[in-house]
Amino acid sequence: METRKRRTIDELTSLIIAAANEVHRELGPGLLESICEQCLIQELKDRGLIVESQLTVPVSYKGKPLGATMRLDILVEGRVIVEVKTVDQFHEAHVAQLLTYLKLTDRKVGLLINFNDALLKHGIRRVVNGDITQA
Repeated sequence: METRKRRTIDELTSLIIAAANEVHRELGPGLLESICEQCLIQELKDRGLIVESQLTVPVSYKGKPLGATMRLDILVEGRVIVEVKTVDQFHEAHVAQLLTYLKLTDRKVGLLINFNDALLKHGIRRVVNGDITQA
């Protein structure tokens, strides 16, 4: 039986960014978010990563389930949340949304990826425990 090496968060985010760059190189900006998301999912799977998409997560408040759910675009290796966007520019609401997802799922790192940017490196934001940095 083959055992998988557990990658560090930095290794995972680097692999995700490399996959996003490949999708952006292949497609360019201007496509629908859903198409970019599906292409990124395929690219991540092709790189051997475990990917869950459109994952429904129950929401609780002060430890009590609400019966409400939220939907994550992509969860990679059960550890990194990826939110795919195709917008003119990021808004604070996009960052706040990802930060809330991180808090509610008890995850440490998320990536916002805007495939509509002419240079993808300008369209990537890493959100870590409330700190926002450009990837």
